[in-house]
Amino acid sequence: MIKGQFKVSDPRLQSRIGYVFKQPELLQLALTHRSVSHKYNYERLEFLGDSLLGMIIANYLYHAYPTENEGRLTRMRATLVRQEALGKIANDLKLSTSLILSTGELKSGGHHRESILADTVEALIGAIYTESQDLPLLRSIVLKWYEPYLENIEPTDQLKDPKSRLQEYLQARKKHLPVYEVVDIQGDAPNQHFKVECTVDGLPKMMGEGSSRRFAEQAVAAEFLKLLEQ
Repeated sequence: MIKGQFKVSDPRLQSRIGYVFKQPELLQLALTHRSVSHKYNYERLEFLGDSLLGMIIANYLYHAYPTENEGRLTRMRATLVRQEALGKIANDLKLSTSLILSTGELKSGGHHRESILADTVEALIGAIYTESQDLPLLRSIVLKWYEPYLENIEPTDQLKDPKSRLQEYLQARKKHLPVYEVVDIQGDAPNQHFKVECTVDGLPKMMGEGSSRRFAEQAVAAEFLKLLEQ
């Protein structure tokens, strides 16, 4: 629990999630961004949730599409677990209003940042399983979240990483390539956290963060792509 910052969970949020926590501190942890606390944040739950989500979606696809080959199933899974898909799930659950962020992260729009929302969805999955230890229950909850997106799944054509896609987008339009700059590194290796600022001609600067410089660059590139593709 964060000293002095316990946040009573909105019962409507737990209703949308489809699970009522017996340990509300687990829900709070799943909603707490690293900017609030280096030790008390969602990253460990996100690590667990990422693996659980991949397994749940792979199992669903294996049984739902018995005639598809391994390559297409892999692409279908990638479509469903990528950041953009998780961002849609987060918006469906209306997670942005429940995120626990530092004042600086809040002012910079972190509660609407797709990378943070996607991480929070995975952290919620990890939190539900940590408390319940009930895989069938977790599977039913996650597949309920995904229900609107499970029919007629088409493998995405955007399986390249966001940084590559942003570079190709700008090159195709004969624009200058993005410039990335590390502006902050917190913690000691191997548990470091990077913040990277990116500049794209004609657009406001944006910030990305992650457990490595590469992940931080990918996160900010994804934010620019979302803006440009709109």
